[in-house]
Amino acid sequence: MNDQIILIMKKSIFTVSAFVGLLAVTFSFSSRDVVEVQHQASSKVAGETPKAQTYKIRYGLVSKNGTKILSGNHDVGSFIAENTATGEVYDTYYGGGFQSLPQYYEGLPAGTYTFSAMQGQGGWTGYGSVIATVSDAQVDSDGYVTVYIPITWEE
Repeated sequence: MNDQIILIMKKSIFTVSAFVGLLAVTFSFSSRDVVEVQHQASSKVAGETPKAQTYKIRYGLVSKNGTKILSGNHDVGSFIAENTATGEVYDTYYGGGFQSLPQYYEGLPAGTYTFSAMQGQGGWTGYGSVIATVSDAQVDSDGYVTVYIPITWEE
């Protein structure tokens, strides 16, 4: 029986010691320390590099007589945007065939690009290229930067 009392006393002393230790740790931090830790955490988040803004591109064509085209099916394999500074290429579709207009690309970072189109499967149309800057200034009322690729020849 004495062993049981000693065991209960040891458990009680341990429990009380653990509780006192927890209280000591809890109250050893002042509210100033907590605010400082929170400030450091928010500073790290604020100091992270923000993601670059991206833009939605709407592709169309310009006929040989200068008419802008944003509808219909055309012999286009892919629309391409190549960043002139980095050489990174963004395209709407790998492959051949006809595509309907307009075609869209979402997520193009700001910058200067050479925009062009690849010939489709039929090979009935050739395309030129245009160099344009993508930025807030080019966003239209629909929320797109509209790029027209010139048709250079067609059969």
